[in-house]
Amino acid sequence: MIRPSGAAAPTAASRATVSRATATTAVLVTALVAVLALTIRKDGFFADPAGLSWLYAACWVLFAAAAWSLRRVPARHVGALVLAGGVAVALTGLIAPPRTSTDSYRYAWDGRVQAAGISPYDHAPADTALQRYRDDWLFPTGKACGEPDLAPVSEGVCTRINRPRVHTIYPPAGELYFLLVHALSPEGVRHKALQTGGAVLAVTTTLVLLRILRRRGDPRTAAYWAWCPAVAVEAVNNAHADVLAVLLSVIALGLTVRHRARGGAVLGLAIAVKLLPAVLLPGALSGVRRAREAAATLLPAVAVLAVLYLPYVLLSHSSVLGYLGGYADEEGYQDASAGDRYALLRLLLPDSWAVPAVAAGMLAVSLYVIRRGDPERPWSGALLVTGTAFLLTTPGYSWYALLLIALVALDGRWEWLGVAVAGAAAYLTGPVVPHVGTAVYAVAAAAVLCGRAARGRARGPRRPPARTARPGIESTARETR
Repeated sequence: MIRPSGAAAPTAASRATVSRATATTAVLVTALVAVLALTIRKDGFFADPAGLSWLYAACWVLFAAAAWSLRRVPARHVGALVLAGGVAVALTGLIAPPRTSTDSYRYAWDGRVQAAGISPYDHAPADTALQRYRDDWLFPTGKACGEPDLAPVSEGVCTRINRPRVHTIYPPAGELYFLLVHALSPEGVRHKALQTGGAVLAVTTTLVLLRILRRRGDPRTAAYWAWCPAVAVEAVNNAHADVLAVLLSVIALGLTVRHRARGGAVLGLAIAVKLLPAVLLPGALSGVRRAREAAATLLPAVAVLAVLYLPYVLLSHSSVLGYLGGYADEEGYQDASAGDRYALLRLLLPDSWAVPAVAAGMLAVSLYVIRRGDPERPWSGALLVTGTAFLLTTPGYSWYALLLIALVALDGRWEWLGVAVAGAAAYLTGPVVPHVGTAVYAVAAAAVLCGRAARGRARGPRRPPARTARPGIESTARETR
């Protein structure tokens, strides 16, 4: 290792301290992997949600301790340690069937239907027109129908697919992913196919994060994604397609720094997997001053979306939006008085004001990021917009936060991870402790505000904005933190 000129040679004591830091971090990651394995093996979503919540909480504590310990590990060891831990964490998701979500069964069904040449938007899984494609795995019969996570289809027949009487809601790139996994899967592999795909995508995301962060300095914050318990649970065990959208989003934001058109095209692809990455658009437009620069990002994104949707529009007899509108109603996005949606706003405002307040808040923060965001760090503005969207809408599904976790890994503002904890609390613990999600979202919001204040004090007085040297792009060095 080359020392800077004039630097003192490391002493035996300092070398021992460094070795202890590396060993301590490795032990903490090992403990995290062990507790994650216990958590995923425990089938407690219906039988023991409180016990499952405590195990998951222990995973988050170990994750926080390991990420904190990583700060003292020498830079030359960080990349290998983050990647090795990320692989181990991802593999824990493979040790059991999906435990807390049945979404991957819909993915498997959509892939199977497409392989038969049928549009996934044309028929609900319970439709008798597709009866020939059923099997005992996705459509068990008899005594198996007594399990709590199965939905009835007809007399003596049930299914692992949730909402079997409505059409799919997944966009076309997601559907193509389901078809690809089905085509590559050996006969009888069942849930392992999508779980393995999730593990590969999760580890690939870690590699992309490491590459981006190495170019910008220290890659330590990649651990916020690689070692996060939500990655093992939601991206791998539950095999949510969000992990593919996350990978594409990270690539898109990395490309946007130097190649707006390429970044916009990949972001369009991410939106075509799950619609949620659309919240990244203001971040991708950080520092834009001219319509031509905005068009360089937006037009490729729209073009990719159009190209992917067009074949399904031409081949389908039903709407390619499927159950999307019904899902929004069901989840309370249009009726603020339903459930815990917009929970923080409803503590302060009348229910009828919640939706307009969300619209106004999102418009304000988006314009702020576009106007004052740093084009060299588009993920910083993207994190602010995405995190604000979560705090305003308080979603009750923990896998939505996978996108936010990856943005935290890119930007380093760890206090936003509390938002991911809040989503998990709402989903896992909410059934036994009413409104716990609202309470944890409130704590997460307070943590974000405290983190922002602390970082502002650490930076000191703001300096005048500096012009970048890139021709054709007028930007500032202001951060959106």
